[in-house]
Formats: sequence, structure tokens, C-alpha cells
Amino acid sequence: MAGHQKEKAIADEVHQNQILRELYLKELRTQKLYTQYHVNPLRKVHTIARKPMSWHDNLEEPADARFLNLIHHAAQGPRKKYPETQTEGQEIGWDSEPLVNPQRDDRRLNHFRVYNDITLYKAKMWSLGEDDRHK
Repeated sequence: MAGHQKEKAIADEVHQNQILRELYLKELRTQKLYTQYHVNPLRKVHTIARKPMSWHDNLEEPADARFLNLIHHAAQGPRKKYPETQTEGQEIGWDSEPLVNPQRDDRRLNHFRVYNDITLYKAKMWSLGEDDRHK
């Protein structure tokens, strides 16, 4: 029995080594080396203030026009970037202009609060508070 356990452990060690070798070869096949990096235009960019006493941060560097255009494009809102909605969620509020011109003197659309002597009395009573009203 003990010999069988030892033989199985060795076989498992061989199988483990074979599995690790296959994983290693698979990683080598699928691995891709990236050498060009850029800013994700869909993420907001947070600027960090430079250290005022650092000499290498205070050197003037030439502005990269492509990078600046990318940053400005990423900072724009979706209505300025795209002519139409890109997701279903953007459809809500995409056309935010009112369909009807809001006129304040149109009584059909505007229902302002009108005070009479009874409503003034009740409003004054409510302004005193809930506790004073029930006494």
C-alpha cells in the first residue's frame, strides 16, 4: 500500500510538471508586448499639482498637440462628442430643450399658489410647526 502511494505521488508530480509546462507555453503563445501607450479617452483625467520647489517639474516642456487634442476630446460632454446617442441610457435627456416654450403667464401650464384669507390663516398655522398646531 505504501509503495502505491509513493508511485501515485510521483505520477502526480509528473502530471503537475506537464500542466505547468503547458500553461507556460500557452502564455508564451498569447503574450503580446505593448510599446505604445496612450490615455483612455473615455476616462476622466485628474490633474495633480506639481511640487513648486522641484527643479525638474518646473522645466518648460513643449506641448504635444496630439495629446492635448486627446485630453480636450475626453473632457467634452457626450453631446459635443457624438451626433447621436451611443447607449440606451444616453437617450434619456439627450434632447433637453423643452417641446413647449414655457410662458409664465399661460394659466394652462402654470398653477401658482393663490392665497385667500383662509389659506393665509392655514399657512400661518403650519409655519408655526406641527407641535404648536395640536395643542
